[in-house]
Amino acid sequence: MIKNSPVRLHAIDHGPVHSAFQTGTVPVRVGVPFAQGQGESLASIHVVDADGSRPTVQRSPLAFWPDGSVRWCLLEFASDSLTSLSVVTDPTILDDVPSPSCEPVISLPVAGDSMDDGTSIRLAHRDLGTHASLEIKMTHENREFRAVVPSAKTIDSGPVRWAQQWELSFESGEHRSPLLANLIANSYAHDSVVTFELVVQNPQAMDHPGGNWDLGSEGSIVIDDLSVHFSFPEGERGTDLSLELGDVDTTITAQKQLSIFQASSGGENWNSSNHVDRNGSVPLEFRGYKVVADDELHSGLRAEPVLRCHNAAVQYSVAYRDFWQNFPSALSSDGNRLRVGLFPAEAKGGHELQGGEQKTFQFAFEMKSVDAPSTIVAVLNPPLIRLSPEDYARAGALPYLMPRSDRSDPRYESLVDLAIEGEDTFAIKNEKIDQFGWRHFGDLYGDHEAVDHRGESPMISHYNNQYDCTLGFAIQFLRSGDERWFELMTQMADHAWDIDTYHTEDDKLLYNGGLFWHTYHYADAHTATHRSYPKRLRISQSFDGGQDLEELGETGEKLAKNYAIGGGPAASHNYSTGWMVAYYLTGTQRYRTAAINAADYVMRIDDGRKTPFKWLSRGDTGYSTCSADGYYGPGRAAANSTHALLTGHELTGETKYLDRAALLMRRTVHPNQNLEKLDLLNAELRWFYTMYLQALGRFVDYKDSLGQRDDDFQYGVATLLHYANWMSEHERPTLSRPDELQYPNETWAAQDMRKWHVLQHAAQYEGEAKKRERIQAKAGFFYDDVCDSLSTFKTRSLCRPVVLMLNFGWQRDWFRRHSDHTRLDSPLSKDFGEPQMFVPQRQIAIGRFKKLVVAGVAVFSLIVIVAVVLLVS
Repeated sequence: MIKNSPVRLHAIDHGPVHSAFQTGTVPVRVGVPFAQGQGESLASIHVVDADGSRPTVQRSPLAFWPDGSVRWCLLEFASDSLTSLSVVTDPTILDDVPSPSCEPVISLPVAGDSMDDGTSIRLAHRDLGTHASLEIKMTHENREFRAVVPSAKTIDSGPVRWAQQWELSFESGEHRSPLLANLIANSYAHDSVVTFELVVQNPQAMDHPGGNWDLGSEGSIVIDDLSVHFSFPEGERGTDLSLELGDVDTTITAQKQLSIFQASSGGENWNSSNHVDRNGSVPLEFRGYKVVADDELHSGLRAEPVLRCHNAAVQYSVAYRDFWQNFPSALSSDGNRLRVGLFPAEAKGGHELQGGEQKTFQFAFEMKSVDAPSTIVAVLNPPLIRLSPEDYARAGALPYLMPRSDRSDPRYESLVDLAIEGEDTFAIKNEKIDQFGWRHFGDLYGDHEAVDHRGESPMISHYNNQYDCTLGFAIQFLRSGDERWFELMTQMADHAWDIDTYHTEDDKLLYNGGLFWHTYHYADAHTATHRSYPKRLRISQSFDGGQDLEELGETGEKLAKNYAIGGGPAASHNYSTGWMVAYYLTGTQRYRTAAINAADYVMRIDDGRKTPFKWLSRGDTGYSTCSADGYYGPGRAAANSTHALLTGHELTGETKYLDRAALLMRRTVHPNQNLEKLDLLNAELRWFYTMYLQALGRFVDYKDSLGQRDDDFQYGVATLLHYANWMSEHERPTLSRPDELQYPNETWAAQDMRKWHVLQHAAQYEGEAKKRERIQAKAGFFYDDVCDSLSTFKTRSLCRPVVLMLNFGWQRDWFRRHSDHTRLDSPLSKDFGEPQMFVPQRQIAIGRFKKLVVAGVAVFSLIVIVAVVLLVS
């Protein structure tokens, strides 16, 4: 983007079909990137209409360039027309000055306000002179708890949106539930709607004997009911109830009682074994939803409901975002109150929240005059606002970003499109195992694990954000503007934070706060749900195919150690960068929190002061770079740790993250390493070395963008070139040696795109023209080989190879346009000495303990000898 040049905003209405029920002005939000130096200040950023008018804008900076200018900014504004809006940066335009009377239509308690009884929140309408009260009630272990509401914390204060936050606990008399909750309420300047985000968390550690994580284990809590109640003032009972069903464009009315209960997804496979409970049975009662309207019964499949209650003057309404997708769910009213059933009592058997698991719910409440238009659905499900792919690229939204175009390689694009087009899309895959319900919604079906499955079909396998598919979805959205990528991105980002992250501080150092792996290879998830290792693994592993590990010799023996049937979160599955990009695009704070947690996780697990070995050594544990048993070289653990640390630094600016990334680099790789000794061509054991080189490429790029061409930068460049030059001479397509692979399948072809990426990236740092040309030629070879070979596989549409294509290969358009681009004018000449082997804390401590034992034995022996001599003499 060029300064003062307007950038068009594009609106996509991707919400449920409720157009017949609403009109009016609604608040929208969009994350906007700016080229370096363009966003000189927040006040210089404006939204303008075709006629030059400017809506009031609420601006929140999300990221800054090294020169201090705004890189990403969240813009929030209200408009009744989204067809001709643009963003401009012009410091000469006077900023909007909200009037002193600017306030939300529905006011919320602020810091210092006292609650009526400590368990309710008062919602007061600015103009109608009425109010409602919110209460949260929960039942578990045959006891009813109420949420205790402390003083509010203001987190946003207009002029478009106001937000208050409460840290809740649940109490029943003298009893306090272990569960915690966080409630955020958003009120608006132009709408009689309050939107809510409620996070309910079980912070207890979960029992996992033998490294197996199953429903029903100690630490879990079975919730019988969790509901939000909106009560009306005495004497203002609603005399008319109505339920609007956007899925079938129908309204159902009642006078006394009206309720809807979504018992299952409503899909063809609604009673899939994906939904087994702690007893190993599927407890779902019926397909879809049922409505009770006084004495009438109605039913349907996938509800998109709004429940309303009104009297002669005021209409109250509630809606729950992704209602059917997050089943079981419920809405109900008796005229005196509206209820949102998040973990509803209508579902039999309760709702088990595992230790360290949480769930985020989003819902809305509307309080308006009966003749005013309703905006509750549009506020809860706002239209997607985006820039064009060309504008994202011009602003440098991501390094190397180029818009998808007719000049893009059709082979690559056809492989990418398999995720959203054709007969085996991710949406179709999810229907096969019914990847819906509050725990599953947002994740992908890992159907690549079921290819050689034997037994009951389909086999349930959860993907759990492997290879950061959240990032892949974000990248493809930025390249194309297709809203399907955006929806996949936000759904996976939410799922990975709530369900795949272990939200506890009371377990092992390596596990606390980490991300769970995908389901164990070629096995059914069963009662482990999204926690990788079911106890049923110890009885049988229902898969077949592939070479026997014994046929792979020493490689097979080492693989067997890696195939442990128990474990937990680890650095090797700590994928986090997608959260950062999702945060930039949406301004959603929980994505930022998730990404920073992943960076802090890397810092924590390496801290030797937090282990039992601290009395013998305070050295680093090595957990953050241990990619396989006893292996601390370039691999996925070091790669994901480096990405997480760089993301942490980009989001916070805290130098500890960047310094740690540099330290990990120096203990993982070296410019003078003997690469033959690393056995890098042994794909089964070392395929992931390219993952680290990709992370190293990001490290040196990032250091360069900060203007830090220091010793760490030079070390990183020298190492990257050392590997790239070796790869240009020795690397080969992995499938060229199928006899060395246990499963010579389509994933190996897709993984080779990493080799292209490493080589193409490294070439821009090679100062010698001949070496650069050789590296580029080898990179081109791998790109063509991947596109051509992967396209021949009938299994190319399986989940894992498609995700790999989403993340790698898209940079080719940029590299082709900048084929002569070099970042260094001359080759590096610094000598970095000889590599030093990293020794983890445990090994040091054990060595010291043995020495102490030997020394102790020697001292004891000496004492015995002296005593004997004295006795004899």
